[in-house]
Amino acid sequence: MHPTYQWTIRRRSAMSNMKWITNAVCGLAISFLWIFANVAYSQDEIRVGIIGLDTSHAPAFTRLLNAADDPEWISGAKVVAAVPQGSHDIESSVSRVPEYTTAVKKYGVKIVDTVEILVEQVDAVLLESNDGRVHLEQVVPVLAAGRPVFIDKPIAGSLVDTLVIFTLADYFKTPVFSSSSLRFSSTTTAVRDGAIGEVLGCDTFSPCLLEKTHPDLFWYGIHGIESLFTVMGSECKSVIRTSTKEFDQVTGVWSGGRIGTFRGMRQGKRAYGGTAFGTKGVMSVGNNDGYRPLLIEIISFFKTGKSPVSIEETTAIYAFMEAADQSKQSQKRVTIADVLKKASQAAKPIVARQIAGLKK
Repeated sequence: MHPTYQWTIRRRSAMSNMKWITNAVCGLAISFLWIFANVAYSQDEIRVGIIGLDTSHAPAFTRLLNAADDPEWISGAKVVAAVPQGSHDIESSVSRVPEYTTAVKKYGVKIVDTVEILVEQVDAVLLESNDGRVHLEQVVPVLAAGRPVFIDKPIAGSLVDTLVIFTLADYFKTPVFSSSSLRFSSTTTAVRDGAIGEVLGCDTFSPCLLEKTHPDLFWYGIHGIESLFTVMGSECKSVIRTSTKEFDQVTGVWSGGRIGTFRGMRQGKRAYGGTAFGTKGVMSVGNNDGYRPLLIEIISFFKTGKSPVSIEETTAIYAFMEAADQSKQSQKRVTIADVLKKASQAAKPIVARQIAGLKK
């Protein structure tokens, strides 16, 4: 074979080998970049746990966070585990657990036995149990573990437990947020942001189904009352309530002599709404825009640790509802200051017992 021809063959062979090596290196580099990008993404994606599978909120929230092909999908967080705890004695809640457990498992959610196991596997928690009475017991391990937690309505089964939860959250330096989805409806937030100037008064309405285990308005009236406080603010001074079998009318007096009312309905069409009166106009509020606006706020809260609703305002809402119950019983106007004073005194020994129990 001619020497020149042999050299050409060797040169082509070397070039082929170099091309193969170059392609291999590039392929490996691309693979490493893909792995790195996905690891970075998974680290940025918040692992969410759910406590309580006895409310439709649990599968609804899971779908919005886990179903990437859903047109309403919200990125940045994923439900990875759940504890199917709920009420011990409210049949309407207990009976839902099997159905909703099956529903969330379809989205790849792991079912675990206890809250203590759950908090070890997640970065943040959605406390969704429909029964507010069990919320304090369920949330204590979450607070102690330092996981930011959204507590669905009602935040607790009493004003006393509400104060205990917020006090323990402060003790453990764990962010807590609670709200009805109606707070973040488009019209309500527009009024809150000044669409009609300073709010001089507001009337809201919503369904107000009752549950004998909870103060009357805690169970469902919270929706319309959340809208009321969203636009009126937290400075309600006193409450008086008129109640019949099918209807409630609660009138509050706010700072500056402003008046806000809530109408709760147990008969007729189930609807949400209201009217706000301002220095620059009048506008409808309290519409129901679904769960997505609330869940967007929740994910932002999980990322920042900053609640979009102050502890003071949430406390004021539950004090308003507690005062309304007391007004129903006494048929008199009840002051928020008196209600909060009594509840605060009752909360102190409970907080002390909770902290002592965790230190054992």
